[in-house]
Parts: sequence; structure tokens; C-alpha cells
Amino acid sequence: MTALDLSSPVAVVGTGTMGQGIAQVALVAGHPVRLYDAAPGLARKAADAIGSRLDRLVEKERLTADERDAARARLTPVDDLSGLAGCSLVVEAVVERLDVKQELFRALEDVVADDCLLATNTSSLSVTAIGGALRVPGRFVGLHFFNPAPLLPLVEVVSGFATDFGAATRAYETARAWGKTPVACADTPGFIVNRVARPFYAEAFAVYEAQAADPATVDAVLRESGGFRMGAFELTDLIGQDVNESVTQSVWQAFFQDVRFRPSLAQRRLVESGRLGRKTGHGWYDHREGAERPAPHTAEPAEPPAYVVAEGDLGPAAELLDLIREAGIEVREAEEDEGTRLALPSGGQLVLADGQLSAEFADVVYFDLALDYRRATRIALSHAGHTSAETVAQATGLFQALGKKVSVIGDVPGMIVARTVARIIDLAVETVAQGVATEEDVDTAMRLGVNYPLGPFEWSRRLGRGWAGALLDEMHEVDPCGRYAPSLALYRYACATDQREDTP
Repeated sequence: MTALDLSSPVAVVGTGTMGQGIAQVALVAGHPVRLYDAAPGLARKAADAIGSRLDRLVEKERLTADERDAARARLTPVDDLSGLAGCSLVVEAVVERLDVKQELFRALEDVVADDCLLATNTSSLSVTAIGGALRVPGRFVGLHFFNPAPLLPLVEVVSGFATDFGAATRAYETARAWGKTPVACADTPGFIVNRVARPFYAEAFAVYEAQAADPATVDAVLRESGGFRMGAFELTDLIGQDVNESVTQSVWQAFFQDVRFRPSLAQRRLVESGRLGRKTGHGWYDHREGAERPAPHTAEPAEPPAYVVAEGDLGPAAELLDLIREAGIEVREAEEDEGTRLALPSGGQLVLADGQLSAEFADVVYFDLALDYRRATRIALSHAGHTSAETVAQATGLFQALGKKVSVIGDVPGMIVARTVARIIDLAVETVAQGVATEEDVDTAMRLGVNYPLGPFEWSRRLGRGWAGALLDEMHEVDPCGRYAPSLALYRYACATDQREDTP
């Protein structure tokens, strides 16, 4: 099954920002495009707006003037749904209401031929439920573009329960022919990106609700240690708190209120107060003109220890040993090579976040996971109230000697980056195990859809198959609410090897 021929007309129903973006993508790819909106006059306004964007593409030398003129000639606003007759693909981008979408597609079936592909750009509703109202549901598919559609490469091609393989394949190949990077997935709440990304927001909000760190500090750690392009608080301010919370609520409800997808009460209060982010001038941060962005908590300078004792190889943080030596600090080897921690001259220990609390131990400071300890510019530390001040100071000074800023947060299991990455890996593994998508498509979706520095399976290969499950096991023991219980799929994934040597 191949992509639609460029001579095939494509229709877009709904002419808001997303509808205009999808129309522009199809238009620039070479298709005749028809625009329809139920509100009188909006289709013509949308055509004018697309024309203006084509002008800007010429100014940026991304289109020639002849290509722009040809594209404009292929763009046709229509005033009635009947004007979409003869189209080979209709993409819907109207309000996120199941009844509205079902009514629209029932009406479209009376207009277009039975071999016309029908597609929804829904981000939160069930593709199966929308298509369930159709006379020919096999030709119905989800084409979930990301905003802004002309710029972002990812398209989730979603097969509902009744979607024919041929229809999904044609939609996939068409998206690829349009210069996009399509990923195939089955119909599941949130599809790939909005399902697997929930912990990125949820764990940041949980750390805040536990009073362990303020938004600016959490965001700084996610960026400067975790390698994420934006922190959860600044990203949701950009998206809109109402929009982000609506997706979370939708996924949570669709999974029958699974505790792993539970929404944040703190975010609910923000939405109730009308602080929706950049669009209202205030969200987690004050975005009004002249407002100063709060600085993340950064520890005062401290003296580094004269030496550390390596008790084991530090696992995912092994490269720290080279950095410590390069900083001129002596690294001594423990007589017994056990554990993954550093002993400090104070008698305390510095331990990579493992899901436990400092409060459980006599004198332990935890440090957070980093994407790349050499390139990270900030490291988070956590400790209990009874941890000795000398141990905290030596741990702080050690990382400062490596050129890192240090943020000391409250004693929460899994800290910030580690718990976030572990939960993302868990949901990703479960998504693949349930046949929703392949490992490769999940990684592609998370890198391109939300700009993660690594896909979940790339993270897992770097950290080890058993890392996420071990950390979540410890978190579940500390907080047995069910939110951190690793999935059965993750357990199986951790146990899997290329060749099993052991027998029961």
C-alpha cells in the first residue's frame, strides 16, 4: 500500500491553529487542499492565513515564489461539507468532543466515497470510539500531528479496533511522503507520547507537593542534570495548565483511574485559580512583563573532601570516578568491592539515588541520576534531617570541585531525574508489551514528540535492564500506594536475556 498520489485532493475540517498547520503540510507536499469550517467565513480566513505563512517561507528561502503561487492555486476554502466530495483523505481537527466528531464523520460518509480515508487528529479521545459511529469504520484512522504541525516532524498513526491494515498503511506512507516521521500505534489512551510522558509531569509535581523542592529547582535539575530541554513546570506553563491537566485527566479516566496516572492536586488548584501559564500571564511562574524568574536553589561553596573511597563501580554513575580523579581528589579503592557508593572522610556515604530514603540510614547523602555526568552542569543532593552537616558539606564540595552547581532538595525517594526516568521506562515497556507500538517507535515518538534527550529504551540500555525495576521496587516499599509498583511487563523485561543459562 502506497501513499496517496499528489493529485489526490486532501480536505481539512476545522481551521484553528492545528487545522491550518495540517493543511499547510499537505499543501506544501503538493496536494490540492480543501478547507472547511462549520463557522461561516473561517475557512476563507484560514486560507488567507496559510497564504501569509507561505509568503514567509519564500522570505526565508524555503519555498520559491513559483512554488508558493502553485500552492495557493491548490488551496480552496469551501462553505459546505458537500464541497469535500471527491477527496481521497479528510483530516478532522475540530473540538475535542466525542459527539461532535462522531456527528461530523457520519455526515462525511454521505459526502465522500467509501474508499476515502477518514482521519482524526484527536490527542485524547479514543479513535475506536470515534470510528465506531461509521458505516465503513475500516477506513478510519488517527493522524495525530504535534503543534506546530509544519515544524514538528512526528505523526502518530493510530489504528482503532476496526481500522483496516491497508488504511493504516496508506495513512502512514502518506505522512512519510509529506516529510513527516510517522510512528504506528494501536488505539490506547494517550497513544504513545501522551501516555508515556505522564510521569515527566507527575513526578515533578509530586516532588513539589512533598515540599522537597520548588518549581525552579526541579526544572533546573531536569534540564541541567537530566538533559531534558525544558523542566516540567516551565513546559506546562508553555502548553497551558488547563490543556496539560485535561490530557492527564483524560488518560487517568481512560485507564479506569489507574493510580499511576493520577492527576496532581497542585495543578488542579492552579487551573482553578485561572493561572494557566504564559497565555494568562501567570502559571507556576509569573510571566508578566518585568517579572523576574525565580532562581533555582544552589548551595553555597563548600570544601571538597581530600579523598573518597569507592565501594563498587557506582553503576550508572561510574564515570564520576574519572571526573573525581581529574579534579585532583584521591580515589581509594575499598578492600571489598561491594555496593555502588562513595565513602567520605566524615564517615558518611554518598549514594546514587536508588529509591530509598536518607532517613533510613545513619549518615547518607543521595545524589541524582544524570544523563551525562561529565556534561551535566547541576547535580541534586538529598539528605535526612539527622545526616551530619560534615557529610553534606563534603558531598556538596565534591560535586562543586567537578564544576557542578549543587541543588540540595528534601529527602524524597528516587529524587527527581531518577524517579522520572524509571517511571517513563516502566510505562514504555508496558506499552510495547501490550502491543501498542514497537520499541523503536516508542523511542522515536518520545525523542521527536517531546524532545527527550533519549528514548525510554535508549535510557534503559544505558542504565541496564534491571535498573528501573529495582528503583521502583524500593520506591514502592517506601510508598506502597501502588503508583510506584513496577509493572509485570517491566519485571519480564528485566529478566529477559539473549540466552537463559539458569533453570528453575
